[in-house]
Amino acid sequence: MTTGVRRRMGVEERRQQLIGVALELFSRRSPDEVSIDEIASRAGISRPLVYHYFPGKLSLYEAALRRASEDLASRFMEPHEGPLGSRLRRVMARFFDFVDSHGPGFAALMRGGPAVGSSATNALIDSVRQAGYEQMLAHLGVEGPVPARLELVVRSWISLVESTALIWLDGRRVPREELEAQLVQDFAALAAVAAARDEELAALLRGLLRNEPGDGPFTDLAVRLIALAGT
Repeated sequence: MTTGVRRRMGVEERRQQLIGVALELFSRRSPDEVSIDEIASRAGISRPLVYHYFPGKLSLYEAALRRASEDLASRFMEPHEGPLGSRLRRVMARFFDFVDSHGPGFAALMRGGPAVGSSATNALIDSVRQAGYEQMLAHLGVEGPVPARLELVVRSWISLVESTALIWLDGRRVPREELEAQLVQDFAALAAVAAARDEELAALLRGLLRNEPGDGPFTDLAVRLIALAGT
């Protein structure tokens, strides 16, 4: 007969395990509803041992947010090939995959939670937004100084995506795929309005739109707007 022996984890390995357990719990419930005792139980260790690795729930929450923010920021990464509309559809699908599976944690981060207002949490949120901003500029092929109106468009759109996801979580009254397509078209609409006042931005958009297929989200938006104007 053999006796199972529990392997002792190293310090960093145990920290990563606790972060993973905490992230799983925070993803399904508000951090206010998750206790250190529950985290310890899920990890198979004692409550005092959790405090050996983290000073308290706030520091563990921030560590879990750091991992989640890195994951969320990576959702904006996409090979810069093919039509922009199709790329943004894939980006939105991955973004909503995260929101769908981390709903309470995503909402707690953006709306309120035990770490809200702390400099660490604010920095994490800003890092996600900045990563999204930089990825969008890369998708647009913009290097060097960013035109003022283009910066407004991209940053406003990222805020719109964030707020839309929060509203969607509260009841999910709009089908997810429709919302993803709508957000892609929202970017096109914001950019078009700004381009009407900025020739440099207009030239950039004309170059991007040449590669859009007839059945792409941007073309679909144009068809819908023309039909709306004709009614």
